[in-house]
Amino acid sequence: MLDGEHNPISPGEAANMFRAAESVGVPALARIGENSQQVIAKYMDAGCVGVMTPMVNSREDAQRAVDSVKYPPEGRRGLAGVRANRYGLEGPLGEHLARANEMTLVIPQIETLAAVNAADEIIATEGVDVIFLGPMDLSVALGVPGQSKHQIVLDMIEALTKKIIAAGKVSGTIARNAEDYAYWRDRGLGFFLTGANGMLANATSEYMREVRAVEEGR
Repeated sequence: MLDGEHNPISPGEAANMFRAAESVGVPALARIGENSQQVIAKYMDAGCVGVMTPMVNSREDAQRAVDSVKYPPEGRRGLAGVRANRYGLEGPLGEHLARANEMTLVIPQIETLAAVNAADEIIATEGVDVIFLGPMDLSVALGVPGQSKHQIVLDMIEALTKKIIAAGKVSGTIARNAEDYAYWRDRGLGFFLTGANGMLANATSEYMREVRAVEEGR
């Protein structure tokens, strides 16, 4: 998942990241800060196989994301010969249309009180595959900013997850470590993000701890 919301990743830069992911068989998705057809189209045409849209506060917001990711009749994405379909050189574009609609993911984020209040409509939107529950922004919305593991936040994510699962869709959130993963996996969530920065920082810290221990023992 490329984070184009909190990082300045342009569609052109993302295309090179998509190439890198494809070279090792890893599907690449993108979180895109602007839920507009023109912005999302550039990432999709560059080779993205799914989009996560933050701050989805209504059924209309969710539908806008679906329309941007999916080709007709499921959405309104424009069809052209682009990198995502090998510039039309591998067969009729009409065949790409149906295949792309089947393979692409739409992932709205619920992370505000407005979104919580509209959760039933967002979850029920046709074409939505995964609902991502952002614990940090939910903590702000629920009056405990920065306390992503506050009980009120955990309870909200669990309550929303029950609705998501009941609708036959997948619930997702952040899992910074195996403990977080196990906690939410046991509660039915099936889509998880972590952070590359945190993973690298933790690995570096562990390496330095071990090196210092070696030095202290010399």
